[in-house]
Amino acid sequence: MKRSPAIITVFGSSHPGPGDAHYAEAHALGSALAAKGFVVCTGGYAGVMEAASRGAKEAGGRTIGITAKSFSSRANKWVDEEIRVKTWRQRLFELVRRGRGYVACRGGTGTLAELAIVWEMLNKGILHERPIVAMGEFWRPAIECVREAEGRRVSAPGQAPEALIRIARSPAGAASYLAAHFETNLPGRRRAQTK
Repeated sequence: MKRSPAIITVFGSSHPGPGDAHYAEAHALGSALAAKGFVVCTGGYAGVMEAASRGAKEAGGRTIGITAKSFSSRANKWVDEEIRVKTWRQRLFELVRRGRGYVACRGGTGTLAELAIVWEMLNKGILHERPIVAMGEFWRPAIECVREAEGRRVSAPGQAPEALIRIARSPAGAASYLAAHFETNLPGRRRAQTK
């Protein structure tokens, strides 16, 4: 039986536009994820969300946008499937629920909240075996600050501190890491490796 493509949720700022380096990075990320066979899910609006969706679509991939009725904007034109919920909170948790993995691009407090919620849900065992990638060095100070303050508690039991969040240097590196994660964590393959 053919497996459905994994959905990767991409978080990031709504501010970058075409011509901005962060827009270009998110566009390359969407393209790289689609090339690996992933479905790209975003918050559906402008900036990084638009760029990642656009990159995925232009590479022949499929995109999902989670939008909220509490915002007046509709999904950008690169979204194949718009899922519209009532509130910002519902949107946030739908983004988390849909993703089998996550990439946090450069962003502000909204992106920080999204990254923190996924990290905490993995840390508490609410989510299982869902990789998080932080794009570039932007997130390193925040991640290292939390790791230093919390020690081993930022990782699931038995995992090294860096196990829950991987910092990627490039969009291609992020996509390759996620593809390798899913390749080595297929249910049948994991059982075979433990024999």
